[in-house]
Amino acid sequence: MALDRDQRLETAMGRMLQMGVTVSAVVVLAGGILYLVRAGGARPDYAHFRGVPPGLNSVSGILNGLAHWNAAALIAFGILLLIATPICRVIFGVVGFALLGDRFFAGVSLVVLAILLASFLFSR
Repeated sequence: MALDRDQRLETAMGRMLQMGVTVSAVVVLAGGILYLVRAGGARPDYAHFRGVPPGLNSVSGILNGLAHWNAAALIAFGILLLIATPICRVIFGVVGFALLGDRFFAGVSLVVLAILLASFLFSR
């Protein structure tokens, strides 16, 4: 019985990861298509390097760009979704292991989640 619940949790985690990667890939693809449609036949200038467009170096800037159908913001949002996928998996693991009564793995997942969140909040 416990083996069946563990298998279902593992399958659900795998499906969640698959969905996260698929959704992020579709969003990036849509942003790429939108970018190509809007850029038309413009010739790229490889003589000058242009980094991240202004405003797309923060989550609020990306969301603001999405509101204006900015293709680069859509691509950046897809990348954010890809980054968020394993974090959601860890959160799902904490909840799933807690519901199964597996305190050890719930605790390990909480530690991993704390490390992930600390790395995002304090990295600069």
